[in-house]
Amino acid sequence: MISISVTALVFGVVFLAELPDKTALAGLVLGTRYRASYVFVGVAAAFAVHVVLAVAAGSVLTLLPQQLVHALTGVLFLGGAAMLLMTKGGADDSDEVRAPKNQSFWRVSGAGFMLILVAEFGDLTQIMTANLAARYDDPLSVGLGAVLALWAVAGLGIVGGRALMKRVPLALITKVAAVLMLGLGVWSLYEAIA
Repeated sequence: MISISVTALVFGVVFLAELPDKTALAGLVLGTRYRASYVFVGVAAAFAVHVVLAVAAGSVLTLLPQQLVHALTGVLFLGGAAMLLMTKGGADDSDEVRAPKNQSFWRVSGAGFMLILVAEFGDLTQIMTANLAARYDDPLSVGLGAVLALWAVAGLGIVGGRALMKRVPLALITKVAAVLMLGLGVWSLYEAIA
């Protein structure tokens, strides 16, 4: 049986821990470039996998080498920054978001899935979820609270990106996002080396 109090507690803790994390930025960036529903499906699926792993494996995930996780995250962010910086703007470009013609549902949701899957592996919220599952011995309530919190943060990031785009030109958003992703990539690689 699901405990509403445990679910609510886990939701609050995980939501607040994830809100300032790189996931909101990743959702914002992907949400400005691609169809929001496609992005959300991929991101939500990756978070569901993370929560299942955290609840099932508990604290075993904390034993993974953090340097490897940071290195993979850094490479993914640098690749994302490069993709954004190499996007060519033509004279017919407008500020409306549209998925590139070669970006199907599976490609966009798959990209969102892989980015979040690798970037969030061994993340604070995943470790917290594992610890909360061990503490409360209620994997269903903990898992539900954690996945709903992560989905809420992802949705806010994606919707925030769409709302921001209505007030700021897409070219500027893309350049700022690329610089931020470049910074996150460099920081993640630094953490892998240090």
